[in-house]
Amino acid sequence: MSKMRYSRRTLLKTGAAAAASTLAAPMVWAQEIKDITLRQFGTGVSNLNDVATKVKEDLGFNLEMTALDSDSVTQRAATQPDSFDIADIEYWICKKVWPTGNLQAMDASKIANYDNIAGTFRSGKLTPESVIAQGTAPHTVGFVEGPGSTKFATDESGWMTLIPTIYNADTLGIRPDLINRPIDSWAELLNPEFKGKASILDISSIGIMDMAMVCEAMGEIQYGDKGNMTKDEIDKTFAIFTAAKQNGQFRAFWKSFDESVNLMASGEVVIQSMWSPAITAVKSRGVPCVYQPLKEGYRSWGGGLGLSASLSGMELEAAYEYINWYLSGWVGGYLMRQGYYSAVPETSKEFMTENEWGYWYEGKAATGVITSPTGDQLAVAGDVRDGGSFTDRMGAVACWNSVMDENQYMVRKWNEFIAA
Repeated sequence: MSKMRYSRRTLLKTGAAAAASTLAAPMVWAQEIKDITLRQFGTGVSNLNDVATKVKEDLGFNLEMTALDSDSVTQRAATQPDSFDIADIEYWICKKVWPTGNLQAMDASKIANYDNIAGTFRSGKLTPESVIAQGTAPHTVGFVEGPGSTKFATDESGWMTLIPTIYNADTLGIRPDLINRPIDSWAELLNPEFKGKASILDISSIGIMDMAMVCEAMGEIQYGDKGNMTKDEIDKTFAIFTAAKQNGQFRAFWKSFDESVNLMASGEVVIQSMWSPAITAVKSRGVPCVYQPLKEGYRSWGGGLGLSASLSGMELEAAYEYINWYLSGWVGGYLMRQGYYSAVPETSKEFMTENEWGYWYEGKAATGVITSPTGDQLAVAGDVRDGGSFTDRMGAVACWNSVMDENQYMVRKWNEFIAA
């Protein structure tokens, strides 16, 4: 597969006539780029104002970002195709959105760093020895058979649903100062010791996987496949959690990043479903918070950038330019300082100090202060990242966020649980 190793910025700098012949004239681009605005939406995890500012600075065009919760993201991508140019979505959402025809397949040959994208998104394997975890693994919905196809491909077809950008190994967040003892199992979420001080997130396709990790850890249910439960398994799972809810186990059910931060920072909750930058945000307030590795492994997720089916012409080329810029390292470094992983980690390394790379990626003890992207202190010399290195954390993934065959039934049961 031939890879595009240049961008329009390269063309403008070098005047490469041969390359220019395959694209719109660089001079036209230079004049019109400042008038282009791309509309992007996604979750608050990666729709960050600093990214839009940097895009304007580096590429010259405008990026309008809208941050929504995961369910709203899914609904908008599935029902309002003309309201966006770029969808920043998680891979499990692909299962719900791709069949609508609202996104267009992307040509992998236009992605300069395609060969450097982590194996998790291409073959599904972090290393050749890796066992692929249960659930909607990104590579299973990452490729389609060709332009216009609504069928996912079983291998690297050259046509991608999303260009992967971000992923992580999720676990429970805890307040070690308020718990005062070791936590090593998902089962602790339903421990009566934390009655009224536990929380899970109110996003069904993610929450059901947290529930499954808990039920399996408790020895209550042995699933055939956590990522594709039977109706009977769904019923048993909700029966356990509904009983816990009615006994007062949960302080709240959160939908947004900020809600989870506030619950934890206030001490109203001491153990809950959390996302890595939420831990970062709590710690930046000077409050102890740990992203606790658990013996049963992690629940993982991955996200990427998808293009609206109606995007064409200069705007489409600008979108490809933006995606290539996204994978070139600056954004990756920014996201990795929040505790995420970049889909092209090696380019991110160029935008991180040796201390940062060692701490966030290699699991090494910090040699100096570690700060968030906004400069808040997160760790000091000698501290080690929760869970260790990239290979330790992503190598211990037990399941991926998932959309199962019985999704409609599961969502109905989820809504009944929240209302119970």
